[in-house]
Amino acid sequence: MYKIEVAPDTFDRDMYKTDEIAIEQIKNNQYPKLVSEIPNADQYDLILVGSPVWQGAPATPVHTFLEQIKNYPGKVASFYTDAGMADGYEDTFKEWAGKLNVLPAHEGSNDLAAWIKELS
Repeated sequence: MYKIEVAPDTFDRDMYKTDEIAIEQIKNNQYPKLVSEIPNADQYDLILVGSPVWQGAPATPVHTFLEQIKNYPGKVASFYTDAGMADGYEDTFKEWAGKLNVLPAHEGSNDLAAWIKELS
């Protein structure tokens, strides 16, 4: 398991301010750096990426993660949590994933185990 994590001062504790920060990161194509190196994932057939939904998109650190695994030969699938505004999440994830082999995403509050079983 790898935790997608950025420096503690990257975002605000207030979710609305964090949304504003993320919008600026996307607008300026300046995504946050991750605090730890991603281990070699080539030994895995599937990577699951979990994320909250920020303004209808994955959290911006996910962009950095996907960029760093852009040559991964296996499959990638995302699950997410949201408060009712996930429109565009899957499209944005696929855009950020580039040439990665992306499988359908899953809203995380509904039967995650069944979705994982479908992927295997």
